[in-house]
Amino acid sequence: MSAAEIDAVVISLIDRIAARMRAAGRSGRTVVLRLRFADFSRATRSRTLPWPTSSTQIILVAARQLVASARPLIAERGLTLLGFAVSGIDRSGAEQLVLPFTAKEPRPLAIDAAVDEVRRRFGKSALTRAVQIGRDPGLEMPHLPD
Repeated sequence: MSAAEIDAVVISLIDRIAARMRAAGRSGRTVVLRLRFADFSRATRSRTLPWPTSSTQIILVAARQLVASARPLIAERGLTLLGFAVSGIDRSGAEQLVLPFTAKEPRPLAIDAAVDEVRRRFGKSALTRAVQIGRDPGLEMPHLPD
């Protein structure tokens, strides 16, 4: 699997996870990467954020950093499974804001809310990232109740 293919999978997984967290009114603090290699060995990496979040962009940055740190293992052993989880769940859904506030930059959660609303109204394929165009989105798995 090439680095671009891995990144496309990471984006798809994190989009799903973050949207599901926002829909449930939850935020999380720790991003967990799970890997399985061609020799069936496994590895887990995690990164704890300074505060709980449900922002797709913030979780995606942490996920990409985790994948980058595991890239030597992936190149050496070959990747057969890539998975993510967010732990340290805060059920209140409160988000810690960062100072200073600037009017020039849109807040990540406002962007996420707009994307969630477009997808809810017009379907999940109505709005997607450019890297996902022409790619199979994979199977949509049913979600177990929380």
